[in-house]
Amino acid sequence: MNKRLDVHSVNGVSGSPINGAIKVSDTANTKDSENGIILGLLTSLAEDGGLSQRRLAAELGIALGLVNAYLKRCVSKGLVKVQNVPARRYAYYLTPKGFAEKSRLTVTYLSQSFSFFRQAKSDCVAMFEAAKSRGLRTVVLMGRSDLAEIAVLCAIESGVEIVALIDAETKSGRFLGIPLVASIGAVERNFDAVVITDLVGAHESRNLAALAVGRDRVLLPRLLGIVEDREDSNDQKDPGGQKDLAS
Repeated sequence: MNKRLDVHSVNGVSGSPINGAIKVSDTANTKDSENGIILGLLTSLAEDGGLSQRRLAAELGIALGLVNAYLKRCVSKGLVKVQNVPARRYAYYLTPKGFAEKSRLTVTYLSQSFSFFRQAKSDCVAMFEAAKSRGLRTVVLMGRSDLAEIAVLCAIESGVEIVALIDAETKSGRFLGIPLVASIGAVERNFDAVVITDLVGAHESRNLAALAVGRDRVLLPRLLGIVEDREDSNDQKDPGGQKDLAS
């Protein structure tokens, strides 16, 4: 089965090899964004060269004018050929150079997908081992994402128990066998720490978790790029210098 690409970028991959999904999150990197659009365009044209520009725009999730601009760029680079067809329409065909470029960009995309998996797994394993050394052995995940899937696998390997996953948009159900709850307050079992697995609103989730359990009981995979502020961390201490470990 062919998988459609979200062509807004090929960087910051949000999909993972765990569920086989291929998804790509937004990025500020202009070059990667351009490559993502070109890859999506070449993939769509390889499947159906008779698609209209309007249809391409809808499938790729970008403006019609942008499709036109990138088609012209692909033609000028020799990646795509245009042919007149009846009813005043055009058909687009990938050239051998176009197929080669599509393959190159696909390999790049997949390598970034696996890079995400490797980094996430390494971060989670290190995080859980450090947590165990502090006596934190039961955790709650905050944020339903591909990172959460990887955290579940790493927790099993590390001997850490996950008692719930917090997803504000889901009031009940299960995620890989783990109970889903809408908030930290809805977690029914006791737990030692909260792991942030929210890839979209990581900072906000971190702050909410810190308010609920104390910042020293919030665990952050390094790939989230959140640097702890020493001054903020000290704010969690009481006048006696002991951290507030609210349960």
